[in-house]
Parts: sequence; structure tokens; C-alpha cells
Amino acid sequence: MENEVYDQLLSLAEVKYRAFSARLLPEDTILLGVRLPKLRKLAGRLAKENWQAYLERAQDRCMEEIMLQGMIIGAAKCDVEQRLTHIKAFVPKISNWSVCDSFCAGLKFTSKNKDVVWDFLLPYHKSTAEYDVRFSLVMMLQYYIDEVYIDRVLKRIDEFCCAGYYAKMAAAWALSVCYIKEPEITRNYLLQSRLDDYTYNKALQKILESYRVAGDRKNEIRALKRPAKISLVGGGK
Repeated sequence: MENEVYDQLLSLAEVKYRAFSARLLPEDTILLGVRLPKLRKLAGRLAKENWQAYLERAQDRCMEEIMLQGMIIGAAKCDVEQRLTHIKAFVPKISNWSVCDSFCAGLKFTSKNKDVVWDFLLPYHKSTAEYDVRFSLVMMLQYYIDEVYIDRVLKRIDEFCCAGYYAKMAAAWALSVCYIKEPEITRNYLLQSRLDDYTYNKALQKILESYRVAGDRKNEIRALKRPAKISLVGGGK
């Protein structure tokens, strides 16, 4: 079955799309060039068949095979605990931002199971692994930025300490979404944030880039930018 699915992926691949996608991903990424809508359509069909057998035998020969597994986990009909078991097995396969973000986008069951999934996410947020942390942050920005969870989300962002670039960018992205949805609460947080300067200023940049933030609020955000630290070389005073 897994080889048949791989052949289907090959038939859906586009050379030009592969070349475009390759520029956005790590150099060692092996990909075929299948567009996300086509992957999701295939995942939806496989999720209605013997999807558990496929996941047990699925190989990771290319990024699309890995993405497909994640999409099937999101689309399959199963109970919460079973789905979380499959999510736990899948997260270690995340090795770039595209796999991470497409996986999170498909876990829509979270909206009806917020408390259970929140507790499930916390160990990933405390991890030192870059994509464990990005997974937790992207899940939070996808499903938890509302009046009920905003304070908890901001607390988790403030505790963020991963050195990985893609984790930092996810934290900045999450904080910008917090501001867009809950501007006053998030502004009060920004005034006392303990985030590192790089992630903090990246969050402000993302807020300023958003068309959903009014001009007067953007002026407030500009005023919050932290100055770049200048390192002195040669013992200068």
C-alpha cells in the first residue's frame, strides 16, 4: 500500500513547484513537489480507508510522505487518546517549518478538546528541541488565542527560551497574533516581557507588517522596540 501511495505522490508532483519550494526549505530536504491541496485531498481519501495500517508501514522517503502521515492523523476518525498517541509518534518526524505548520493546521479536533490538548502540548513547549517548541507554539497560535486562553498563551511565550531560529520565529508569530486578537492585554504584556531581544523585536516587526493593525497602534508598537545592543571590541569604555 505504501508503495502505491508513493507512486500517486510521484504522479502529483510538479517540477516547477518543487524548485520553488526547495528555495524555502533546508538544503537537505528531499521533496517531490506536490502542492498542499493535493496532499490534503489524498490524505482525506486515505483517512477513510485502512489508515492505521498505512501509518504503521509508511516510509519517510520524502517530505510529502511525512506530510501525508501528519495530514492523515488530523483527518482520521478516532477518539482523542488514539489521535494523541499518533501525534506523539509523529512529532519527532518534524524537521522543517513546512511539515510542522501543515501538521498543526490539520489538527482541528483541538478546537473541541482544548483542555486535553493544552496539557498534552506543555512538555513540548518546555523541550530544548527546536521543532518540539515550534509545534507547541504553532498549535497555540492556531487554536488558543482567545479571551479564555490568552493569559496562558502569553505566559508560555514569556517562558520561551529555545535557541532555535524556527522556534524563535514561531514565538514572534504567536505574539503578533496575540496582539492582533487581544491588543490591550498583549500590549500590557509587551511592557514587561522577559523575551530575548531578538524574538521580542521580531514580534513587533510582525505586528507592524499586519494590515489588521491600525496606524495609531503601529506607532505605539514602534515606540516599544528595544535598541540593538552594541558590543565593544578592544576594551573600549
